[in-house]
Amino acid sequence: MRGLLGIEPLERAEIEAILERARAFQTRESHKEILQGRMVVNLFFEASTRTRTSFEIAAKRLGADAVSITAAASSVSKGESLVDTLNTLNAMRPDAIIMRHAASGAPHFLARHLRETPIVNAGDGTHEHPTQALLDARTILDRGKKLEGLRAAIIGDIAHSRVARSNVHLLSKFGARVVLCGPAPLLPKELAQIAPGVELSYDIREAIREADVIMMLRVQLERQHEASFPAGEYFRFYGLRLEHLGLAKPDAIVMHPGPINRGREISSEVADSQSSVILSQVENGIAVRMAVLERILRS
Repeated sequence: MRGLLGIEPLERAEIEAILERARAFQTRESHKEILQGRMVVNLFFEASTRTRTSFEIAAKRLGADAVSITAAASSVSKGESLVDTLNTLNAMRPDAIIMRHAASGAPHFLARHLRETPIVNAGDGTHEHPTQALLDARTILDRGKKLEGLRAAIIGDIAHSRVARSNVHLLSKFGARVVLCGPAPLLPKELAQIAPGVELSYDIREAIREADVIMMLRVQLERQHEASFPAGEYFRFYGLRLEHLGLAKPDAIVMHPGPINRGREISSEVADSQSSVILSQVENGIAVRMAVLERILRS
């Protein structure tokens, strides 16, 4: 495993190995001997709290040095090209680079340019966010559910969501059934072809019915040229409320990659309910990213 650019090219066995290793990292025991003396660079050209911080913590718990660079703090803000920035970083001999970028394919470009350095995709445009899908899967398994035969409803701004794409690729490899739901402008029909077992729905009630997992997505206004729906109208038709949970299976869980916008895509009552595993997702982000860093740096 040379870096991690996406879920789509991974074999099921590789995913299972990462998820199983992440389970061993869910305790806060010290594992500093694993990557002692290694250096991991977090290169983030988009704002991030959960992903960047959890990668930093993951690296440090494994004993590696973690250096974080944001776009505003890099020479890119002074006019330096991305290639020159990458060459400068590579000259410092990092053992791995974690990259988030607004352009789809940016980590792949980096991987082609720096062939000797493993690259981890921390989210590229509207393409993929592989470690988010992995931590989501770990969270689902922790609640006693199996990925095989799972019915998952992913609801919201599907068109601009890299989280949705990575989750679809992962769940489909295990034979899960995925329903993508959202307003027509945010749910292109071609997404039905993204992987086997994918359905489209424009009705939140239909999507949630008999679901094992309800995954809500943020409306990504920063990636839209104009808002598709006013906030109040969007919540009326696609916001998750307590009344919806009765349509899902009794033990259904509610997920959200964050940051959540209460009163826009999810109500506070649902976000804080016993069905919500949103904070478990955050916690599992560290364990999963530890498993990924160990795998790419010790392979």
